[in-house]
Amino acid sequence: MARQYYVYILTNNSKTLYTGVTNNLPRRIYQHKNKLVEGFTKKYNLTKLVYYEISEGVRSAIAREKQIKGWLRSKKINLIESTNPEWKDLSLEL
Repeated sequence: MARQYYVYILTNNSKTLYTGVTNNLPRRIYQHKNKLVEGFTKKYNLTKLVYYEISEGVRSAIAREKQIKGWLRSKKINLIESTNPEWKDLSLEL
């Protein structure tokens, strides 16, 4: 049975964007919100989940993460707004 992976985008009040991948989205978001992850997300207070998608395998999830990371900011914003036009914190629904 294939394990599910998630590609996700976090933001903050100034709409800085971060794209990541995980196999346990609720746990990973908890880590980000509680500043348990060192680095970019902690430094820029990226705690608001504004986009995520499910992938059936780690390779496809990593490939999708790299694809999104390579996009211009405007394309990332279009992706977010295609499913979350109000930029709501989707972690509240997890």
